[in-house]
Amino acid sequence: MTDTPTIHASAVLIGAKAALIRGPAGAGKSQLAFDLIESAHQGALPFARLVADDRAHIDVRAGRLLVRPAPALAGLIEVRGLGIRRMPCEPLAVVGLVIDLAAADADRHPAREAAETVLEGVALPRLAVAAGAAALPLVLAFLKTPAAGD
Repeated sequence: MTDTPTIHASAVLIGAKAALIRGPAGAGKSQLAFDLIESAHQGALPFARLVADDRAHIDVRAGRLLVRPAPALAGLIEVRGLGIRRMPCEPLAVVGLVIDLAAADADRHPAREAAETVLEGVALPRLAVAAGAAALPLVLAFLKTPAAGD
């Protein structure tokens, strides 16, 4: 897995699968990653641990999208106002959700086709978060509640 694509993203293992957090610079990827980890510490999620912040390597194995940190950044996360901090991290995780921050197609009632994305040939659930929207409550609601049609 040495020549795997690197993307500008953060990733957090939540339970058994990782959330891959994408968005433009300054959209809040690191903040959301930190907030998800803190939510687990406070009991709002059963488990959450950092996989990658800022740069992540992705690779497909056996039809699953894997994510791991860029080696130079493993275990490091930017906390706005504090700078770079060190925390425990997972070396590898299977991606189960893609979160797009500052997404142009974020909608109050998203279309079904917006709820999925394809990365490296792997279809994954997707959550589009509008610019300026509070991402953490939306992600927690996505993780903890089924859609009305399910």
